[in-house]
Amino acid sequence: MPPEAAGPVRVLAVASGKGGVGKTNVSVNLATALAALGERVMLLDADFGLANVDVLLGLTPKLTLADVVAGRAALAEILLPGPRGVQIVPSASGKRHMAEMSPAEHAGIVQAVSAYEGPLDTLVVDTAAGINDAVLTFCQAAQEVLVVVCDEPASITDAYALVKVLCRERGLRRVHVVANLVRSPVEGRALYDKLARVVEKFLPEASLAYLGAIPQDEHLRRAVQRQKPVVEAFPASPSAAAFRELATRVHRWARTSTPRGHVEFFLERMLEAGGARA
Repeated sequence: MPPEAAGPVRVLAVASGKGGVGKTNVSVNLATALAALGERVMLLDADFGLANVDVLLGLTPKLTLADVVAGRAALAEILLPGPRGVQIVPSASGKRHMAEMSPAEHAGIVQAVSAYEGPLDTLVVDTAAGINDAVLTFCQAAQEVLVVVCDEPASITDAYALVKVLCRERGLRRVHVVANLVRSPVEGRALYDKLARVVEKFLPEASLAYLGAIPQDEHLRRAVQRQKPVVEAFPASPSAAAFRELATRVHRWARTSTPRGHVEFFLERMLEAGGARA
């Protein structure tokens, strides 16, 4: 393994209790903003059956994770170039068998991604909304989980349900919260406080951390129409600035060098391990 490929990879799973809260937009813009900071980033579309990362970025994949699952292609063969050099792992859309994969097949995708040996600093996993097995598996396999929530009762309730399942069924104790589509930083913090109070009362073993807020911004809608990340299409916009702030905070997190005890990605990818395989 070349020296630049060595070292532990930070894995971020971006999840949400319900759909429609802007989770994929957060994943795309966070990945792009991290790449702008000099990180080598891969964005994995793990919304099997209803993938849309490629749509948000105006990409047309010839091969997807469905081909990897079927054994027709290796992970490296399906990668697409994204903004700022982000490597996109496209999934399939409208394929029912992908949405109904077994836990063993989900684990197989984890293993396929873990076997990737290209230069990489951060993997951003855009999961599906909800609490299905694929979401839980990818959250469990990540070092850090980001839950996207907006100021709607259903979003807050479902975010709590997701945190509860991750904590009590998968043993995860720490979750970062991103308040999306808020009118002000104060509203974003208040939204986090609502969720944190419920977790503190009914799920004291879990630990929430506030990562930040993304404002409601007309530039976000226009960027989606252009099929570009807002951090690239409108870099001076309020939402782009907020995404860059989120990325800076993530960029400063210390990297984990030892497994946390789950089926984590990449953590044995040290130079010595590469030499041992050779």
